[in-house]
Amino acid sequence: MTVNSHLTALSNFAIVRDRERDCIQRSLATLQDRLNRHFGTNISNQFVFGSYSRNTILPRSMDTNSDVDYMIVLTDSSARPQTYLNRLRRFVEAYYSRSEIFQSNPTIVLSLNHIKFELVPAINDWFSGLKIPAKTSAYEDWISTDPTGFNQQLTSANQAHRNLIKPLIRIMKYWNARNRYPFDSYELEQDIVQHDFGLFGLFMPKQLKDYFYDYAGQVNVGWSAPQWKKDAVVRLRRVIEEAKQLEGDGYLETAEKRIKQLLPMPGLLGGVL
Repeated sequence: MTVNSHLTALSNFAIVRDRERDCIQRSLATLQDRLNRHFGTNISNQFVFGSYSRNTILPRSMDTNSDVDYMIVLTDSSARPQTYLNRLRRFVEAYYSRSEIFQSNPTIVLSLNHIKFELVPAINDWFSGLKIPAKTSAYEDWISTDPTGFNQQLTSANQAHRNLIKPLIRIMKYWNARNRYPFDSYELEQDIVQHDFGLFGLFMPKQLKDYFYDYAGQVNVGWSAPQWKKDAVVRLRRVIEEAKQLEGDGYLETAEKRIKQLLPMPGLLGGVL
C-alpha cells in the first residue's frame, strides 16, 4: 500500500451509494409528494441542489452533518422571507412530527434517521431570477442565487484534471469533518475548483496523492481565524510535509501510515494528530 492507494480507497469509500442512496432517494420522493399535496399550485418548482446533486456529499459514516439541500420555489412572491420559512416549518411539523425540526436561517432543517434535509424557500424575480432568504446578518431580505451554477464549474474542472477533483473534494471534506469544520463545506469545494494546480496532467500524469499534497499543503484559513482553525491547518500541513519527506527517503509504508493517522478509513479511526 502507498499514500496514493490509501487516498484512492478512501475517496471511493466516501461516495454515497447502495442502501444509503436508496434511502435518501425514497425520502426525497416522499418529500416531493407531500410538498405537492400540501402546497399544490403554490409551488412552481422544487429540486435538489448542493453537494448531493454534485455527488460530493459524504456518507453519514464520514460526516454526521451531511445533508441534502432542497429548494422549494413558491409562486407567491409578495411576502417577506420569514413568512415562507414559517409555512415550510408548519408543513414539516405536520408531516414529520416525530423528527427533529429547526430553523437555521435561511433554511428549515429536517433531520431524519439516515439524512438531514435543508429546505430552502425561494421566489422568482422577473429581473434577477431566483432569490432565497438572506442570512440574518445581511442588510436585505432576499439575495439572488444560482443553485446549480457551480455544478458545471465542478464538472469542467473534474474533467480537466482526469476526474481527480471530486475525489480530492471528498477527501478534504472528510478531513474538514474530522477537525470540527474549519471551513464551510461549500466554500471548500469552491476553493478546490478555483485552486491553481499549474501544469498538472499536461506533461506527466498526476495521482490523487499529488493533488492532495498540492492543495492541502497550501490551504489556509486566514489571519483572523480562531486559533483552533489555525491549529488544525498547521497539523494538516505538517503531516503532509512529513509524509513527503518520508516518501523522498524511500519510506513509503511509513508515509502511508502517517497519512492514515490523519485520514483513517471509517471503522479504523485513529487518534487526533
